[in-house]
Amino acid sequence: MTQHVSPPLVLIPETAPFDADQRAWLSGYFAALLGPAVPGATALAPGEDPTAGAKKLADNDDAPWHDPSMPLADRMDLAKERSEPQKLMAAMAQQDCGQCGYNCADYANALFLKKEERLNLCQPGGKDTLRMLKKLEEEFGAAGGAAPAKAADDAPKAPAELGPLGYCRENPVEATFLSRTRLNAPGGEKETWHIEIDLKGTPIDYVVGDSLGLFPANAPALVDAVIAELGARPERMIGGKTLRNRLLTEYALGAAPDGLYQLLSLLTSGEARKKAQALASGEDPDGDAQYLDVLAALHKFPGARPDAEVFLEALDELQPRLYSISSSPKMDVGKVSLTVDAVRYNHRSRLRLGVASTHLGERLPEQTKVRIYLQKAHGFALPEDLSKDVIMCGPGTGIAPFRAFLRERAATQAPGRNWLFYGHQRQASDFFYRDELNGLKDAKVLNRLSLAWSRDGSEKTYVQDRMRENGAELWKWLEGGAHFYVCGDAKRMAKDVERAIIDVAAQHGGKNPDEAVAYLAALKKAGRYQADVY
Repeated sequence: MTQHVSPPLVLIPETAPFDADQRAWLSGYFAALLGPAVPGATALAPGEDPTAGAKKLADNDDAPWHDPSMPLADRMDLAKERSEPQKLMAAMAQQDCGQCGYNCADYANALFLKKEERLNLCQPGGKDTLRMLKKLEEEFGAAGGAAPAKAADDAPKAPAELGPLGYCRENPVEATFLSRTRLNAPGGEKETWHIEIDLKGTPIDYVVGDSLGLFPANAPALVDAVIAELGARPERMIGGKTLRNRLLTEYALGAAPDGLYQLLSLLTSGEARKKAQALASGEDPDGDAQYLDVLAALHKFPGARPDAEVFLEALDELQPRLYSISSSPKMDVGKVSLTVDAVRYNHRSRLRLGVASTHLGERLPEQTKVRIYLQKAHGFALPEDLSKDVIMCGPGTGIAPFRAFLRERAATQAPGRNWLFYGHQRQASDFFYRDELNGLKDAKVLNRLSLAWSRDGSEKTYVQDRMRENGAELWKWLEGGAHFYVCGDAKRMAKDVERAIIDVAAQHGGKNPDEAVAYLAALKKAGRYQADVY
């Protein structure tokens, strides 16, 4: 006797405004709710995504590699038995900085689901992340799995989906650059600027904790040097613009991309070709790879001079830069401020410049336009309950969001206490916003200010040292429900601050090592420990 098998029951009709995958998922979802009452309906397995081929998507709650201080190789080892989306996430820099327009998990999922085609958006991960994403793409394809989209330099770029004007990197808005003010006093080794930008006439409405994305321009002197090295004419028209204008605003001239080395290898021979091929594959034949920007790469292979148009195709796009906002919309109405270190250093008699930082710090004339967009914060915000105490730890330019926090707390007359740990090299030259912070202390907005100077005195003192020195009081604040925030270097300072909290929990909370580590984890899970790291 032939057994009759009923076709799977479709709970969502074809006339519903969903595509086939969405209808299948919704049918499974409702089948799971209705259970045996609807025979023939298939429920979706836990953790599966209907458009992901039943692969578990990446998320922060199930990502032991989500640690920006962990080396890439260690992250990939932790994810080696995980799903393809999770492996993609492990390749990211783990900073959730938003420069790519996503957090790390969402970027990985977007690649896997083919909602995003660009593999080169992880600015902190740089070439290491890009190379790993390409490697994973090859592995997924060889295994017959769902590979992520083709690499940005191997495939035509699909136009990115535009979000609201001024609220995504694909749809920036023009705003007026108002002013720059030097924050370092004479004698400081660094050059740090307080930057103000006028938001009037833009749709941008920010809250403290958000970041501002800014599209910079390359230094004209560097662009001219690259063009001269190519032996090209700066006024040559390529794609409707001159070569010089395109290099100024559209292409990254920092770390030489693998595609440029691949191009140079085709134009050389012998030992030079082997070196170019090695650099293209991530090797470092002469021990100088970390210093090779585009101009230095051209210098390294003087016999290889590509056509200017082909040369442009081998470069990466100039990416926007994100800066933590250091103002409060409640106190600084109609404008936004940033706190920016101008990056300058010498290598082999050549001055190297940070693109965006020196664009803001010296090249951009006041009252001119700059392209910006708002990047909403991912889990970095003041507590909704204004009575909660706030502890902030931000050395150097890490003070930026906490200046914003304090101005916001002053404007809202928040009754909660505020404690700032701030440090830098020397008190005489590097005490950013000194008068303002002292004024906030006098006004009882800033209840405690703990300072650390690493170059004053015979021993270096850092913010984490001040945390341990004030451990008993810090523990009282934390046990009283205070929210803790840290902003700054992801790989060292932030980890040192976490270690200090663990030590305080052990020494003043009487916890054993495992309990102290669990205490920090519980703060994070409760949203009472938040980081803005880079």
